[in-house]
Amino acid sequence: MKRSLTAAVALSLAALLAACSTPTPLEDKGAPIESRGDSAGAGSGAASAGIGDRSVRQLDVANDPSKDPFNDPNNPLSRRSIFFDFDSFVVKDDFRPVLEAHARFLVANPTRKVVLQGNTDDRGSREYNLALGQKRAVAVRRAMVALGVAENQMEAVSFGEERPRNSGADESALAENRRVDLAY
Repeated sequence: MKRSLTAAVALSLAALLAACSTPTPLEDKGAPIESRGDSAGAGSGAASAGIGDRSVRQLDVANDPSKDPFNDPNNPLSRRSIFFDFDSFVVKDDFRPVLEAHARFLVANPTRKVVLQGNTDDRGSREYNLALGQKRAVAVRRAMVALGVAENQMEAVSFGEERPRNSGADESALAENRRVDLAY
């Protein structure tokens, strides 16, 4: 029984990774960065860890803030939002490069932690939106775990409809609110 369950989980994970293999250009500016804890967690030195054939060095931004990849618009780490379709918590293939970049960073910086903040638009009840925001945050967390990030480096929380990015009522405004923000 345990073996068949393990095999089913492994097959599901393999299907998830295979479905997310199409890279797309990085154009979203992402959410503003939130400081969580002291800057000592950024690490120092030149240790690196890789996922795939790419690697990310540990940050030493305390000595040189210009090396901060979170504020460099050309760095995928500056994108800190994963967007979702209406009434969905499925991570879209478009956001695989963003997830991979953040996973590489977290693997290379094991003392850093991230809060995955699930958000929704204002359609639906408050309770439904809190649950949907949590499902979105957990979906991103599972994808990051599949990419090698330690579970103790991530916390999944839901804000539901309480933290809209865009207060408009049209579909493009609502789409900006259906997201998970990665807050370091």
